[in-house]
Formats: sequence, C-alpha cells, structure tokens
Amino acid sequence: MAVNRRNVEHRGDGRWQVIEPGASRPGAVLRTQREAIERGREILGNSGGGELGIRGLDGTFRAQDTIKPGNDPRPSKG
Repeated sequence: MAVNRRNVEHRGDGRWQVIEPGASRPGAVLRTQREAIERGREILGNSGGGELGIRGLDGTFRAQDTIKPGNDPRPSKG
C-alpha cells in the first residue's frame, strides 16, 4: 500500500510549496514555510492522513510528521 505523502519545499521565487512527490504542479503555494506546513497538514488530514516531509532552505529534509489518521512507521512517540 502506497503512503499518502506531501513535501513542503522552498521555491526559487521565495515562496513555499506543498507538493506530492512526482507531481508536476504543487497543491499549494504560500508565502511562509509555516503556512505551507499548516496547509500540508490540512491536505493530508482531508485525504485520510499520511506523511509530511519538510525541507529546509538548502533542500535537505529537516523534519517528517505523520498526520492522522495516517500510520506512523516508527514505534516511538513524536
């Protein structure tokens, strides 16, 4: 079963996008990273949950969050 996933990434124009891996267009483009993270959580929550990956300005993943009713792949809390 495929994991429902979205990434928050910085764009060249200074804004932040919420995009599904492999998609050609973002699901949302917002002014700040915080707004993009909130919107990514909303998108995943409305589509049954999943994983939200958050990239920093340098493009590397800095955080990952499981959005309910998603299934956290790690047994630890947090």
